[in-house]
Amino acid sequence: MDIEGRFKIKLQEISNVLDVENIDNKEVGVLSGISGVALFQFYYSKFTEDDYHADKGVEIITKAIDIINTGFVYPTFCTGIAGACWVLEILKEEGFIELEDDFMDEDLDLYLLEAMKTDIESKNYDFLHGALGYGYYFLKRYQNTTSIVLKDNYKKYLEELIKALKKSSKKSDSGVWWESVLKKEEEIKGCNLGLSHGISSMVNFLSRLAEYEDFYIKVEELLRQTVRYIMSCKNEDTTVTSSFPNWVLKETLSNENSRLAWCYGDLGIGISILRAAEILKDDHLKNEIIKLLKHSVKRTDTKEAGIIDAGLCHGVYGVLHIYNYLYRKTKDITFKEASDFWAHKALDMAIHKQGYAGYMVWRGGNKEKWEPEVNLLEGIAGIGLSILSYIAPFDTKWDECLLIG
Repeated sequence: MDIEGRFKIKLQEISNVLDVENIDNKEVGVLSGISGVALFQFYYSKFTEDDYHADKGVEIITKAIDIINTGFVYPTFCTGIAGACWVLEILKEEGFIELEDDFMDEDLDLYLLEAMKTDIESKNYDFLHGALGYGYYFLKRYQNTTSIVLKDNYKKYLEELIKALKKSSKKSDSGVWWESVLKKEEEIKGCNLGLSHGISSMVNFLSRLAEYEDFYIKVEELLRQTVRYIMSCKNEDTTVTSSFPNWVLKETLSNENSRLAWCYGDLGIGISILRAAEILKDDHLKNEIIKLLKHSVKRTDTKEAGIIDAGLCHGVYGVLHIYNYLYRKTKDITFKEASDFWAHKALDMAIHKQGYAGYMVWRGGNKEKWEPEVNLLEGIAGIGLSILSYIAPFDTKWDECLLIG
């Protein structure tokens, strides 16, 4: 059986699990909550041309709204209200659901604005769990609203975040960066380079803002200087297989290896700088980062690449999806070959009899155990979406929740 046939069978297995296994999840966010599972159901419905799955999607997203309306207060993009509201916007953009142009309750926006301000005060700019996640939701609303008044409100919210980013940035001879906590237990601070929690997400976010005339002048120099700083962090040790480390400690670059993944390492950094290069019309930078991304395809040993499990965050399907995205974007056959290679690896990892559709996520740290998971970030909903983007004859927007699309 060819790989497309095997993937179709895997999608059916995932669908069967998700029909019953997401019921007890009380989180609503796009990455770790039930709204991310709804995304899979809607896209799978479009792929199969079967309304049953869309009905399941409606059921799930309705449940998310009900949870919010009955007192759920956790606000973040990953876990909470900002992520669920962002999903509603994407479902509307894709034509999966019909909503009034300005259906969102103003009080909810103001609640998320206050959450963003609180994180700004503590300099928590984390994309998954901090200020950048709220900004990302506000940007989506700015893009989609037809109300001049609301668009102006979202513009002001975003300008407030831009102003805070400028004020809290640290300047060096190499460019601009932000300090964050790298290891809570040891209270170690430094510059996180990763896409999930670090300054690559800032580059990615600022690049998206720069697409609009309202923001380009306000963010251009900050974007250029942040990119310059990241590019100055390239590993100089030629025995190290990755181009970038995970982070910089006390402004001292360590030539350590980073994993091949969405969350940390060359892939997340690379797609963010590629986006910046295009918006800044910097062909030299674009060529340089594509060269580094093409270098990353040589890392085909899962152990060396730090790949243990399958999920989008730090697993094989995240790698597959980014290479597939890069191929569609650049038409470079190198990325097509890489995505095909990792597609086979991804299917071969479905070995867990106690897992969902053969997959489990590895919980490191203090837990040290395998667990089944349904969510988008680490579980089978994200795996299913990655498969759909690989074999579907239509484009998808779901991966914008990972700063990819």
